Order: sequence, then C-alpha cells, then structure tokens
Amino acid sequence: MNALTPNISQMSPSDRELSEIAAILMTHAGIVLAPGKGSMVQSRLQKRLRALGLSSYRAYIDLVNSVDGLPERQEMISALTTNVTNFFRENHHFETLQKEALPKLIAARGKRLRIWSAGCSNGQEAYSILMTAAETVREFDQSDIKLLATDIDPVMIRRGTQGVYSSSILEAVPAPLQKKYFQAAGADQQVVDRLRKRATFRELNIHSDWPMKGQFDIIFCRNMMIYFSPEAQNLLWKRFEKILAPGGWLFVGHSERVPLDTGSKLVPAGITTYRLPAEGQ
Repeated sequence: MNALTPNISQMSPSDRELSEIAAILMTHAGIVLAPGKGSMVQSRLQKRLRALGLSSYRAYIDLVNSVDGLPERQEMISALTTNVTNFFRENHHFETLQKEALPKLIAARGKRLRIWSAGCSNGQEAYSILMTAAETVREFDQSDIKLLATDIDPVMIRRGTQGVYSSSILEAVPAPLQKKYFQAAGADQQVVDRLRKRATFRELNIHSDWPMKGQFDIIFCRNMMIYFSPEAQNLLWKRFEKILAPGGWLFVGHSERVPLDTGSKLVPAGITTYRLPAEGQ
C-alpha cells in the first residue's frame, strides 16, 4: 500500500453512508440498524471492500444498489447479520418440547410432524430439536418427522446442511448425545445421517413470500424478531400464526413476546412458548 492508497481499516462510513446501508438492510432483510453502529459496520464491511478492491464505502454502496449487485448485497447482509447460536440454547424450550409438545402432538397426530427452525443460523438449533425428537419419540427412525431450517445467510445454510462442528462447539451437547448423534469428520464432528436426512436447509428472507404450502406443528423462531421494526414484527407474528397448525407450538426468544391483544388466538404455554389451540378447544 502506497501513501496514496486509502487504508480501508481506518476508513469509517459517513452518516449519510450509514443511513444508506441501514436503508438497504431494512428494505431487503427487514433488519433495523440501530444508531451508533458505525464501528460495527466498519469492522464487518472492510473485509468486503478489501476483497473487492474498493477504496470507499460510496463505491461499495453503489455496487450493492446496482443491477448486478445482488450477490454482493447478499454478502453484505450476511456480514451484518448477527449469528449467535448454541446447541440447546435456552434449554427450557427443549424440556417443554420433550415433556409437553412432542407427547401431545404425537398423541393427537401420530408420528407425522412438520417442524420449522426459522433463522436457523448454522443448524445447531435444528439439530437440537431433532436430537430431542429422537430421544422422545418411540421408533423415531420409522416416524415421518421432518424439519425445515431456513436462514437469510447462504453461508449458514451450507454449514447447517453439512452438519459439521468443532469439538469445542459440542461442549453444550450432553456426552451421551454426542456419542449417539455425532461421528468423527477429521478433527471435527458431524451429525449422523439419520438426523441430517430429516433436515432440509433452505435460504429464505423471512420478509419475502414463503414458498411452504403446508402448515407446521412446531415452529422455533428465537432471537430474530429483536432485529426487526415493531411493524415488521407484528406482521411476522401474524404470518407465523397463520402457518401454524391447530394444536401447534411456537417457541420464541427470551426477550421476545407475541402480542396477544391484537386478536391472536395463541395462548401462553410455558416460558416464551405459545400454543395454537386445536379446533374445538
């Protein structure tokens, strides 16, 4: 780098550029970029500018907004999306799943269940759900239990599909479950085929049209709504309720609440857990 070449690591987006980046995030991902996030934007996007050989945020924004900018817009959203996840995160949900939701659903529906992990990140939530189901449902391998895992980040979707995790990540998984549901993959561990074949990972912008035709018996949408505007949240809660089958269960994040005073039919069913009563109840 010579004296005339800008040092990208020291460049900060201007207030106007931050505003334009925030508008792109809101328009294409429904994510609210809170004020005061300039340093976060700088630290996460400087790698993209460097990879593309761009010397300014202005040039980067112009690229993202251009006709050919869709691939980089996806990269930008991926870079600015927070992917925080752990196996069995908020474990009380998995206890409710094992002790309440799955037994009641199996009793009412038999062993055909459809589950959605929305905002699945790298798949740790999805596989935690499937491990819980495998431990709960008798003759799990003969059941018709399938899980859809979706996320806006294509990198996370690829990782979830592969189901490969480092040993340090697996520390949150009880040892008996590690032994039963993971196998060596080089220096890492991979989810066994009998679970991976139950999960389908798909890229999805939660604010776009949903291609799914049927309803779900269980939906996990945790710690994603906090990044959206109140208006977007209210719309999404209604959409989730519409696609939830009667008698189905909805699990949300620890700081999230479904507004029940807006005509919702959902009822509380545990800590940040809701249930849509079955017909006639």
